[in-house]
Amino acid sequence: MNKRSRRKVLIFGIVFGVSIATVLALTAFEENLLYFYSPTDVKAGKAPDSHAFRVGGLVVDGSVMREPDSLTVQFDVTDNEETMTVKYTGILPDLFREGQGIVAMGSMNDGGTFVADEVLAKHDENYMPPEVAEALKAAEDLAKQKAAQKAALEAVNQGSK
Repeated sequence: MNKRSRRKVLIFGIVFGVSIATVLALTAFEENLLYFYSPTDVKAGKAPDSHAFRVGGLVVDGSVMREPDSLTVQFDVTDNEETMTVKYTGILPDLFREGQGIVAMGSMNDGGTFVADEVLAKHDENYMPPEVAEALKAAEDLAKQKAAQKAALEAVNQGSK
């Protein structure tokens, strides 16, 4: 094998090795990502069934139920559009309470309940996790659009009578 052939094989080997390393790194990275979904996204079926993900919103007033003699708590989370049930076993953050923003990490069970492995609560009254704030704003915008469409439809119906 001459010098030029060896150089080509070496270059090909390096490019092949870097390509394989990139594919493996991206695959590992993709498997470890925790995407954020709002309750509306989860109800619409956008959340994965087989992977863990994050869900966030406001804890619904009056929804927190604790199992006696257990660390298991169940509560509802809303983005002001849809509401979903979250079940968590463990010690909740000190700042967790009804009406406050939370982000829970976990997955859906077969019964349609989100089983959280971790629950994070906002740390002061002015802070809202960016994902939760965006989801709440999107739900609010959607509600405004629906109200405007309903009003326009009613106006058209009134005009045609």
